[in-house]
Amino acid sequence: AEVHYPRIPREYWEHRIEMCKALGMNSICIYIFWNIHEQQEGVYDFTGNNDIRAFCKLAQKHGMYVIVRPGPYVCAEWEMGGLPWWLLKKKDIRLREQDPYFMERVRLFELEVGKQLADLQITRGGNIIMVQVENEYGSYGQDKEYVSAVRDMVREAGFTDVPLFQCDWASNFELNALDDLVWTMNFGTGANIDNQFRRLKELRPNTPLMCSEFWSGWFDNWGRQHETRDAKDMVAGLQEMLDKNISFSLYMTHGGTSFGHWSGANSPGFSPDCSSYDYDAPINEAGQATPKYHELRNMLAQYTDGKPLPEIPAAMPVQTVAEFQMTEVAPIFDNLPEPIHSEEIKTMEEFDQGWGSMLYRTTLKGTDSQSRLTITDAHDYAQVFIDGKYIGKMDRRLGEKVLTLPSVREGAVLDILVEAMGRINFGRAIKDFKGITDRVELTTVAANGESTTTELKGWDVYLFPNTYEFTLNKNYQPSTLNSQPSTLVPGYYKGTFTVDKKADTFLDLTTWGKGLVYVNGHCLGRFWEIGPQQTLYVPGCWLKKGENEIIILDIKGPQQNKLVGHEKPILDALRNPVPATHREPGTVLSLEGEKPVLTARFKAGNGWQEQKFNGTVEGQYVCIEVISNQKDDAYTAIAEWYLLDAEGNRLSREPWTIQYADSEDKSRSNRTGDRIYDLQESTYWATAQGAELPHHLIINLGSKQQLTALQYLPRMEEGAPGAIKEYRIYVKDEPFTIVKE
Repeated sequence: AEVHYPRIPREYWEHRIEMCKALGMNSICIYIFWNIHEQQEGVYDFTGNNDIRAFCKLAQKHGMYVIVRPGPYVCAEWEMGGLPWWLLKKKDIRLREQDPYFMERVRLFELEVGKQLADLQITRGGNIIMVQVENEYGSYGQDKEYVSAVRDMVREAGFTDVPLFQCDWASNFELNALDDLVWTMNFGTGANIDNQFRRLKELRPNTPLMCSEFWSGWFDNWGRQHETRDAKDMVAGLQEMLDKNISFSLYMTHGGTSFGHWSGANSPGFSPDCSSYDYDAPINEAGQATPKYHELRNMLAQYTDGKPLPEIPAAMPVQTVAEFQMTEVAPIFDNLPEPIHSEEIKTMEEFDQGWGSMLYRTTLKGTDSQSRLTITDAHDYAQVFIDGKYIGKMDRRLGEKVLTLPSVREGAVLDILVEAMGRINFGRAIKDFKGITDRVELTTVAANGESTTTELKGWDVYLFPNTYEFTLNKNYQPSTLNSQPSTLVPGYYKGTFTVDKKADTFLDLTTWGKGLVYVNGHCLGRFWEIGPQQTLYVPGCWLKKGENEIIILDIKGPQQNKLVGHEKPILDALRNPVPATHREPGTVLSLEGEKPVLTARFKAGNGWQEQKFNGTVEGQYVCIEVISNQKDDAYTAIAEWYLLDAEGNRLSREPWTIQYADSEDKSRSNRTGDRIYDLQESTYWATAQGAELPHHLIINLGSKQQLTALQYLPRMEEGAPGAIKEYRIYVKDEPFTIVKE
């Protein structure tokens, strides 16, 4: 059972472990999150909620083994995949490679982990039975020397008595497989299990088999639909593995919450993760047994050699909280800290700040007409003000970089308020600087039509770290904002609410904008009006009977100053979403006059397939036209898609976007076209029920590229549902023609 100690209040650790045992599990699997233990370089914290030794001993108390995954990289939809932000103060650092500084810091951290846990190996009276080396490195690169060096550090840390293992996907595990480590596979609900282990069994016929991450559900991203997975498929997959003598770890058995600023973001592009890490897991965010839990428990009860499972622990009490308002406010612009002057644009890391927001301020020359402001790039959500008046925003998720400014007076004050969300946690983009990462430019147009672009310099920079202490040091005034809609005021809002008991609740932030919430000094996580998450989980152990303090940083400002606490979360309310599909209503693709560069067919079945072009082709836009499918129906799905360059290497997919998709399934999950390059083999683009062939998907590569081949992965499930048979590929320098029906 995979659970994550930082995503559970320490007071609830034992309850969640007991829930896992009552489910039928015999082991707990944990990542060790480097960046939460070493938030400042050289300062280690293994106390309180970071006390991994106490967590492992609690598991032992309840007869549970522990599998330890100490990274250094963990992914986990966690800020920077578990790597500390301060590594980025060395701007040229090579992460997850044999960069001397990176490797030095990895070694020191692993040694600290060893001090905490090495003597808890099962051979020394503890309960640790396996330790992982790195994490899914095949999806990052190919570097056996690096993986070998991490293995040696894990051993140096004292983990010498139990098996060391490395996990990866069936499609890439051979890239970095070390002879002296156990190899395990990661895959999700519905996967073709025999196919997942086929190659491993060929290479090691007598090896023990294990799925080290069997994905029970999936994580949520801001601005996308809430993710769920069928209990029936999950239980069937686990039962099949048990019947075939295959071990597994269920990721997640209990997801919990990414409290504070610890939720990460996914890539390509930028897709920040929600604070809730409910994951549609058998044990929900508040530690309650779900219908999925009971269905799985009933199945696992058949594999206990006749021994009854423990009783399910009672759920933690929950409560409602009556509507209340915030009584004080400290507007951001009235509570600026001391500025730091910088002639050039600098990132947040260059100001020695890891998380939070920044305000960049400079003055403008007067203009008689509109001008164009270009920010390259704002990480992650920027709001632009002139003389205190809100002009507009730039959302990194949407690739927004340009705003039109009105004419301004001489000496007008330009403010750019940038909020950093979680750093990217997967793929090469984990080197994710915050603030403004390059430059700010202003383009003006003279009366004769000539344009002039000037890089803006001479900045006063104000830093807003994400700490409870920083929220207190403000000039709070009585709030005039009542429960009626009003002018949005970015600021810190302060108030109290009263409860009769210490019980869990879910604070409803529906009328608020974007920011963070602190209750009695604990940061509950991020909220954002766009959803799908509209509530924040408040553990009852963090409340007081009677009056409780609440502070909300809202960088946009609330529509209405009111909150209420519910007994259940709101995780599936998407509001004002970006278009959910990559096709404007009433439009179709026209391929009139276009000639394909390739007409071919794929073979039936699971697994990667490669098809070479007839020589090298060039272009920026690639259209996939699906003519027929393996099952002779119209349903089409693609899990992953790569293009190879002139040297036969995979193109970076970081700049890719979808220009057009004729059909995208919105019925249950996020099956949009961009899923074909999201680095996740278990997610996929799928066409909607009833959509007719042919199907078309157009990729904008970001720039003109030389192409020699394509690589295609159908869905992972047995029979590869939606697998393509006949297809054509078109390549152009310019966008394809989209017309009105």
